[in-house]
Amino acid sequence: MPTGTGSLAVFENLNSLLLLPKDVIFNQPVIDNHMYKPLFKIRENGYFGFIDAQGVVVIEPQYLETGEFRNGFTVVRLNGQWALMDMLGRLFIRRLYRTVGPFEEDLARVQVVQSWGYIDRHGKEVIPPLFEEAGDFSEGLAPVTFDSKAGFIDPEGQFAIKPVFSGTGVFRKGLAPAGENGLWGFVDTKGQFAIKPAWDSARSFQGNLSVVTRGKQWGLVDRQGKERVSPQFEFVRGHAHGEFFDGMALAYRDGKYGFVNQDGEVAIEPIFDLAGDFGEGLALVEINGAYGYIDKEGKLVIMPKFEDAGVFSDGLAQVRIDGKWGYINTDGQIAIPPAFDEASPFRDGLAQVVSDGRWQYVDRFGGVVWRE
Repeated sequence: MPTGTGSLAVFENLNSLLLLPKDVIFNQPVIDNHMYKPLFKIRENGYFGFIDAQGVVVIEPQYLETGEFRNGFTVVRLNGQWALMDMLGRLFIRRLYRTVGPFEEDLARVQVVQSWGYIDRHGKEVIPPLFEEAGDFSEGLAPVTFDSKAGFIDPEGQFAIKPVFSGTGVFRKGLAPAGENGLWGFVDTKGQFAIKPAWDSARSFQGNLSVVTRGKQWGLVDRQGKERVSPQFEFVRGHAHGEFFDGMALAYRDGKYGFVNQDGEVAIEPIFDLAGDFGEGLALVEINGAYGYIDKEGKLVIMPKFEDAGVFSDGLAQVRIDGKWGYINTDGQIAIPPAFDEASPFRDGLAQVVSDGRWQYVDRFGGVVWRE
């Protein structure tokens, strides 16, 4: 653990504070990282479990609340706290947590009361909960806040970059956002500013671009610190502005929606009343109250004729016609007739739909794989 003088000295000899009963620890083998199979949440009589892609129940519905599986694990709520569960349904209840993050580089951040630490894939606390804030590991480092200052730790819990910043984000290809004296720039893995602070905030890089803000507007900067798109777009609650999907990011300006690409260009000028994220080369747009789809050049390829619509995935997108949801293919043809009260995007070959308040999972041909 980190050691030092002053406030950092509290990191020494803290293992003695974390002794827990061994009879509640499950030291089970960890599932191979490369053997993840998609699991889908199901509901029966108010309890949740999981099925596989063939509709076979893998984890019986027995929990009042669960998360979704990511990187081999999910969480279940027990006594108002969260416990870790693997894809075989095994619980790791060495300790219950207020929050459990996803596993990244074999470690997951966890929150105990107000403090954050990290557990490994056996559910063992390998970095005690000592931090005021914590982010996911990336490129061998994780951003943390201690004593109101932000820095980076390694997987052993040692400070690799001392906490001297006002805030930080995760590393992407050797650069991470960091704040100093009210402005944000980007530091390298030695903690030195590779791009000097010049913005009110900055996010972690997505490829070669990062979202930066000036005032209430955002733009894009490249890895050389050049503003490829000057801050000019507005944030809208509930939209993931500046996040790239299928190489494109939503951009909102003067009440209209458009898109920027990962070359740092305004690829589609903001002219649409509403727009959604790109998926498989298409994005939904609203024109005069109806929904259709455009390609990455901004050309309408599926005419606006739907009451509502969603994102393309697995070659299909959910659309609403006469109050019911179904699915179309990328040619705009009906693939699954509209018969559902609610519909979600396809994932790993299945989509969750709702009819008469009951959950179902359908395959890409509309066949029911599982029903509540």
